[in-house]
Amino acid sequence: MHSRASNHRLSGSGFGSRISVLLLSMFATMASLYVAGRLWQDAENRMHLIKELDRRTGQGHTAISVDDTLKIIACREQQKKLSSLEMKLAKAKQEGFVSKIFPENGATQKKKKILAVIGIITRFGRKNNRDAIRKAWMPTGAALKKLEDEKGIIVRFVIGRSANRGDSLDRDIHSENSQTNDFIILNDQTEAPEEQPKKTKLFFVHAVEHWDAEFYAKVNDDVYVNIDALGAILATHLDKPRVYIGCMKSGEVFSEPTHKWYEPDWWKFGDGKSYFRHASGEIYAISRALAQFISINRSILRTYAHDDVSSGSWFVGLDVKHADEGKFCCSSWSSGAICAAV
Repeated sequence: MHSRASNHRLSGSGFGSRISVLLLSMFATMASLYVAGRLWQDAENRMHLIKELDRRTGQGHTAISVDDTLKIIACREQQKKLSSLEMKLAKAKQEGFVSKIFPENGATQKKKKILAVIGIITRFGRKNNRDAIRKAWMPTGAALKKLEDEKGIIVRFVIGRSANRGDSLDRDIHSENSQTNDFIILNDQTEAPEEQPKKTKLFFVHAVEHWDAEFYAKVNDDVYVNIDALGAILATHLDKPRVYIGCMKSGEVFSEPTHKWYEPDWWKFGDGKSYFRHASGEIYAISRALAQFISINRSILRTYAHDDVSSGSWFVGLDVKHADEGKFCCSSWSSGAICAAV
């Protein structure tokens, strides 16, 4: 009797175990099917994204991950937006877009575009020349600021520093500038006659880095200029992105060291000993693109004995419009000239 009961319990226990194994097997099978289904779905999604990327790029088969694919698609969408903004910005510039200033009272005021920055090249001991220019054609004080605001023309005297920094020469210039506030003082330029070509180069560098103007003009401190006429002529060249405006000339290259216009590099100008065409140094102007070119390449642009030849040499190999402007010929006293050399 005891043996039958024992066998019955063993039989029941075995039956229960078989049911548990069966249920576990069914659960494992269902889990496997679920996981396989998810993996298949993910694979389909992955293939869809890859095919979509291939369709867009035309690159055929690829092994990029889904995450990388999504990143690439997002980047390309951003690139499209950026390109669209760049096109709008370029169109705005072509239409003469001018940034706006919002004063505290909420009124909108347009900022005047700078037409030209004029640098009058001067040196120590020439205060009489500067005072004469201030009386003749260069405004002072509030009138100088008005010229900038209303006509977009900035005028400054340009000078370097004394070889003996801080001496009486430097102090005199600082004293004069404290009263007139109309100097560009080139701290990295030593003032000397033979340094004028380098000083002219540094003026263009300084000017283009401090003012975003259409043109940059160099004038000697013994030249009288009709500013309104100069501005009118420059305005006629606004359609030329790379223009070099002046009284164009060429001339003999002097190889004799005792000659006033001696050129140490005379041999570079060939057997004919004639300079290439360049603007007379009394007054000439260059567009913003050319001033930027000088600024970027300042360290490799060499200078010759004379500043006008040096400036002309920088543009010989460039796609530049040389505008031979007869009204810039100050020494000829020609009719309609905007300047006069004294």
